[in-house]
Amino acid sequence: QVQLVESGGGLVQAGGSLRLSCAASGRTFSDYSRGWFRQAPGKEREFVSAIDWVGRRTYYADSVKGRFTISRDNAKNTVYLQMNSLKPEDTAVYYCAAESSGLGSYSLNDYEYWGQGTQVTVSS
Repeated sequence: QVQLVESGGGLVQAGGSLRLSCAASGRTFSDYSRGWFRQAPGKEREFVSAIDWVGRRTYYADSVKGRFTISRDNAKNTVYLQMNSLKPEDTAVYYCAAESSGLGSYSLNDYEYWGQGTQVTVSS
């Protein structure tokens, strides 16, 4: 059974940092691009960041550029999202996803596999 499992969410004060992890099991995703999306209450799920299959190209939403960093460790079948200078508007459930073209995508419709999400809450 293929699974993506996020971890590392929690409650943090504004200006703080969190590091999310997304571990995959059931198959290797070394040739897949990996992405992070988030969904705040009452809002649609939105793109946060993505990384191509070799980890050479990264993509960020304008709202997180310069504060968040995506990385991957294919040996561990894991992708990370380092989140610094967190703001209350970053509060959301964060989902990781995997996409088979390997090139990276901003569109959630391109991702075939999804995790269950981890809650990130940033207090002011």
